[in-house]
Amino acid sequence: MKIQDVLNKNVMLFDLQATDKEGVINEMVQSLVDNGVVTDFDTFKAGIMNREAQTSTGLGDGIAMPHSKNEAVKEATVLFAKSNTGVDYASLDGQPTDLFFMIAAPEGANDTHLAALAELSKYLMKPGFADKLRQVSNPDEVIATFDAEEQEAVAEEAKKAEAVKEAASSDKPLIVAVTACTTGIAHTYMAEEALIKKGEEMGVTVRVETNGASGVGNRLTAEEIAKAEGVIIAADKAVETARFDGKKLISKPVAAGIRQTEELIQTILDGKADVFHAENAAEASASQEKLSLVGALYKHLMSGVSQMLPFVIAGGILIAIAFLIDQVLGVPTNQLSQLGSYHELAAQFKSIGGAAFGFMLPVLAGYIGNSIAEKPGLVAGFVAGAIASSGAAFGNITYGAATTEIPAAISSGFLGALAGGFLAGGIVLLVKKYVKVPRSLEGAKSILLMPLLGVALTGFAMLAVNIPMAAINTGLNNFLSSLSGSSAILLGLLVGGMMAVDMGGPVNKAAYVFATGTLAESVTSGGSVVMAAVMAAGMVPPLAVFVATVLFKDKFTQEERDSGLTNIIMGLSFITEGAIPFGAADPARAIPSFIAGSAVTGALVGAFGIKLMAPHGGIFVFALTSNWLLYIVTILVGAVIAGLLFGALRKSK
Repeated sequence: MKIQDVLNKNVMLFDLQATDKEGVINEMVQSLVDNGVVTDFDTFKAGIMNREAQTSTGLGDGIAMPHSKNEAVKEATVLFAKSNTGVDYASLDGQPTDLFFMIAAPEGANDTHLAALAELSKYLMKPGFADKLRQVSNPDEVIATFDAEEQEAVAEEAKKAEAVKEAASSDKPLIVAVTACTTGIAHTYMAEEALIKKGEEMGVTVRVETNGASGVGNRLTAEEIAKAEGVIIAADKAVETARFDGKKLISKPVAAGIRQTEELIQTILDGKADVFHAENAAEASASQEKLSLVGALYKHLMSGVSQMLPFVIAGGILIAIAFLIDQVLGVPTNQLSQLGSYHELAAQFKSIGGAAFGFMLPVLAGYIGNSIAEKPGLVAGFVAGAIASSGAAFGNITYGAATTEIPAAISSGFLGALAGGFLAGGIVLLVKKYVKVPRSLEGAKSILLMPLLGVALTGFAMLAVNIPMAAINTGLNNFLSSLSGSSAILLGLLVGGMMAVDMGGPVNKAAYVFATGTLAESVTSGGSVVMAAVMAAGMVPPLAVFVATVLFKDKFTQEERDSGLTNIIMGLSFITEGAIPFGAADPARAIPSFIAGSAVTGALVGAFGIKLMAPHGGIFVFALTSNWLLYIVTILVGAVIAGLLFGALRKSK
């Protein structure tokens, strides 16, 4: 993307009058509306404020980049604006902000806003470039400043390419590097620039490939990799590493590429880096992150859960719709056992939903295994999940001409797949480590031996693991099915409170994952009380923020009150994370208040025995609860309690 193509001269503002953050945003949004770029002020502003509620887009050094991908935007546009006095924009460095780039992207524009952010970051990180923008006084000067910088960048690229060519025919060392951060915006390019500059100072050519939001830039060639003394990977996410097989390689977080450039380059030059082999990619990744045991387990679990959820959500809602169709069309009393599949249309929805649900356990186990041991772990994990679903185990498999009664297979369900995923990953890692073959057969090891041994060993292990896991799963399901009275209230109280402890963090996710596991076993029989309690409780913190900002206005700034309004949408959509800024700013008062309200909501859902058949969706799936009106009441009660507590405990501004 060329940033000049989306910098709209007509919307630029060179003397912002507002003195606070919201005022600046209002001025910029109004300019977009007045010039026909945005069709609806409130809709676009809500998108901007939702993004600001997550974390301020004031990046520091006087620069802010508010952005939104929004249905009210007609065409991709970047608005440039200046404040001659500076504005308190809640910037990350706490300093006033005077340069603004508001990025507006249409709803269907892929990742236009991310591409614009990445391109702008490349310019704004150039020394002195922001100061040049502070001197401009009209739109033509803005475009001219970017044009001049682009020409310099082209010259620099040519210089880099020439330097690489010269290195190929000289004694000057060449090092190749890959940089990547999780968002692919600023740090990716900061690390690139730092490595190149430090290399020049040390008499080394450093050729850098960037894995940014807009894709791979300056891709390394096979000739460059072959010529290089070694490889530096400064990345916070997975990058392509197989091409570096046999090269000395250092793998570090992207921050090291910015702050420890000399150390990284010198390590390669001194020959102290380890030689990388493609089959050890998973081990290299694990050593890079240096996670604790609990952190690693959580990371692998979330890898599986994130891949599983789309299957659960799509399948669960389709099955729930099947129940609704039969309820609306009516089912004879003597045929209630066929509810959800009595009418042809309902049966079709249930069949499709069931197909999606059928992939849930293999996908969960497969991607846990993949997170631990890459593709061989994925294969073994899928098989482990399938065996967990089928319930196959030693003692219940028919073979030969069996004459004795064979016990029925009992699925070990969500818990079995969970154990199977970790088991598959661990077994594949052991195969990688201890199965040795000649170098000439390494390809066959990856393609043949590892999948074969991984699947076989994992499969036989699962036949044993399924026995205790099926018993545990059956006991848990029986317990959940029998929940009523005080036991249901206590469980609802517990999982409800967990949803508000860290509002999207590990404790919140633990409660949510547990709930989806119960839903998997109960969605075909009317839904899960635990799932209903978790979703209702997760909606409470954002709604509580709104209640507090309305009832205790004197205790919140105007910006916080505006953010309270956006929390209505987040709360109703079951996005607990909307309350994080308030929890982070005042944890001693906010978090206990949120926990109290969420726990009360969870307990009420348990007391009333309300069931839910969908794992996500907030207000949009209320029709899929067993009592939607009472469900709304439980959420409102918790939100009011949490909001009153938060507001009463908070100090006045």
